[in-house]
Amino acid sequence: MLEIEKHIAGIWTLYGQHQLGRTFNLPELDDWAWDIPQASPGIDVLGEVSGLRVLDLGAGVGRHAAHLATLGAHVTAVDASPTQHQRALTRYPDAPGLRFVCADAVDHLRKAEPYDLIYSVSGVPFLDPHRLLPALTNGLKPGGRLVFSALHTNSFGDGPSDSVTARPEILRLPGTHTEHQLPMWVLQPHLWEDLLVDHGLAMETVTTIGSLQAGQPLSYRLYAARRPERIRSRARTSAPPPPHAALGIGIIVHGPDGVLLGRHRRGTWEVPGGSLEPGETFVEAAIRELAEETGLIAEPTDVQVLGTLLDHVDGVLRLTVPALITRWTGTPRELEATIGSWRFWSLDALPQPLFVPSSQCLTAWKQELPIDHPSADFRPYATH
Repeated sequence: MLEIEKHIAGIWTLYGQHQLGRTFNLPELDDWAWDIPQASPGIDVLGEVSGLRVLDLGAGVGRHAAHLATLGAHVTAVDASPTQHQRALTRYPDAPGLRFVCADAVDHLRKAEPYDLIYSVSGVPFLDPHRLLPALTNGLKPGGRLVFSALHTNSFGDGPSDSVTARPEILRLPGTHTEHQLPMWVLQPHLWEDLLVDHGLAMETVTTIGSLQAGQPLSYRLYAARRPERIRSRARTSAPPPPHAALGIGIIVHGPDGVLLGRHRRGTWEVPGGSLEPGETFVEAAIRELAEETGLIAEPTDVQVLGTLLDHVDGVLRLTVPALITRWTGTPRELEATIGSWRFWSLDALPQPLFVPSSQCLTAWKQELPIDHPSADFRPYATH
């Protein structure tokens, strides 16, 4: 979590502590609101939620999450503030279909199974979008939706910023005259749209939510986006590789929980792999690279070399050999500085962007995977 976000979480913890000491308690939701009571749109923008896995981002006391749970959704309500989390647990100790988690949203999304729907009532602007949006995209199943409200014009009449930077806003503690300055990303709609599209989401709608009080400039915007069914890949660098890097191995580790992928420091998700060392066979290289990058141990009889992928990139001939491993020992660990966050991903909810050679290896293994990438000439090895 960034320092600015830790500061924000600390203020929300003070807010929650203040609320825990008050006798006043907000009533249950009679009508869904995106931070301005009785202002449209309402809950209809979420569509049918029964049976969906839903994430409430920045859940606070949990009223919205509890309401969705009564409609048949399986809701996980996440908040980074321990006092806000305690308020929610105290109010809803055993509500069916509702689970409360005290965690940083990005950390939770990186570990959780993808959701059908992620929504937030004004919680998104408290997190750096460059850190949050990649996790949100990969935290959605293909075809899943993201819906969130964001401050547009504050009660002083200050409109949104024209750059992706945080600015101070005022949080007033109810029942007191105490005010806190909270950094927030209050952005022009076109900036939110650009960010969402740049991180792999398809925009659906942007809706204005205005104050119902005459002369009150306060307004919000409601953003709805969807993760496409197909997974995009990010192109490899155009810099020519050193001579030994033209031949590489890509290792598809597949088990009951899916396929193993790690997050490179460049932001792409990749299968384990690397270059062959002098004198190595493909099987030997796969075993060595897997152990060096993840700590997993495989035997030569566990490695199936699938074939060869031939690709031309900026005049350089690149040969990648995909290998399949379905038996191993150990648990994935972060052993190299360039790649980590190893985890198994379901084949129907792969993260993005995928590294191009990893994309090519995966579709050489299973052509039906919905992955878009530059074509390469795959020559499968005969199996006996």
